[in-house]
Amino acid sequence: MTVSVIIPTLNEESCLSDTLLLLRQQQPLEIIVVDGGSVDGTLHAAGSADLVLQAPGGRARQMNAGAARAQGDVLLFLHADCSLETGALTETERLLGRQKTIAGCFRMTVRAHSWLYRAIEACATARVRLTGIIYGDQGLFLRRKYFERLGGFPALRLMEDLFFSKQLRRHGRIAVAKKRIFVSPRRWQRRGLVRPTLRNWSLTALAAGGIHPDRLADFYPAVR
Repeated sequence: MTVSVIIPTLNEESCLSDTLLLLRQQQPLEIIVVDGGSVDGTLHAAGSADLVLQAPGGRARQMNAGAARAQGDVLLFLHADCSLETGALTETERLLGRQKTIAGCFRMTVRAHSWLYRAIEACATARVRLTGIIYGDQGLFLRRKYFERLGGFPALRLMEDLFFSKQLRRHGRIAVAKKRIFVSPRRWQRRGLVRPTLRNWSLTALAAGGIHPDRLADFYPAVR
């Protein structure tokens, strides 16, 4: 079983080089960076990737473009400011080798000290185990054939991960790996812990209530 890692980027020069360096140590089949219109040094920082693509902005379209060019049996979608614990790709292959497991993610660890971050991590893992919904910063992985069968990520400006997870959970088990994904705390450090968390819950509730995610995207600022 081979793993293609797909990283959507937009102005990620500050972290992308380190992410690629750490990821290369796990020996994936390939690393694909899909840029959505960066105006900084992201494309230069992506030089060590196996393939660098450019696509219309929006993570859904970027990740779909990367998946269309991927060669691996498994697709792993990784944010540019996240890194994986040693052995994560090996565990990915093991979990997807189980008959009823269709997809999975990793245990989140925010790279900062505070009990509030530990609470965020615990809630993220509990959400996946209870509802099967994976957020993008948890490192979604699945077999490529299922990704293609479901038509890829929906073309949304926001919450493409949530809506795709809802489709996935109808077809099999969603696993949480023991290995960790290390997440940058930058979005919380710049905007605080409480307000962004409440905003995210509110946006999710509004989407569940029927408001189209594209209408909500303007209330979710990009933080880099």
